[in-house]
Amino acid sequence: MELVVFVLASAMVIGGAIGVVVRSHPVHAALSLVLTLFGVAVHFVAQEAHFLAAVQVIVYAGAIVVLFLFVIMLLGVDTVDNLRVDPLKIQRPLAAVVGVAIVALMITAIVSTRELGALPAAEPRATNTPTTASDPDANIQDLAHNLFSTHVFSFEFTSILLVVAVAGTVVLTRRQRTKPDEGAS
Repeated sequence: MELVVFVLASAMVIGGAIGVVVRSHPVHAALSLVLTLFGVAVHFVAQEAHFLAAVQVIVYAGAIVVLFLFVIMLLGVDTVDNLRVDPLKIQRPLAAVVGVAIVALMITAIVSTRELGALPAAEPRATNTPTTASDPDANIQDLAHNLFSTHVFSFEFTSILLVVAVAGTVVLTRRQRTKPDEGAS
């Protein structure tokens, strides 16, 4: 039974992911993303992580995809744009320069992190001891140490992705809209 659930959920995830990339209509791509997120939620349920499954459905499949759909409708990207016309003439060369700079910064961060070596490990706590009043921030400290030492590259890469998403949103909202021919009626 577990194999059947795994295969069906994996088919949902892969089919939805392919749909996100292949679909030309943005609303259909967002609905394919919902299918992908539901498939991931099924994987969470199969691993008995019910809270994560609920969060996956409520936050990601619910709120985030609704936000995507709101932005799609707000920007009006349901029509095909001519990619040969640049609303800002400098945007492609500037994008190339920014892309090269981001790659250079990431390479520099990776090299400098490897030169520093591993950061000293935090004093281990017993995992079965509950957080007490004397140490109310122990979980937060463990999370911060893990996030900013072991997974610092992933954390920085996520911040770069968010900055790129914000810049892309600004460029999309600043594009010039073409009006239909008024004399054709």
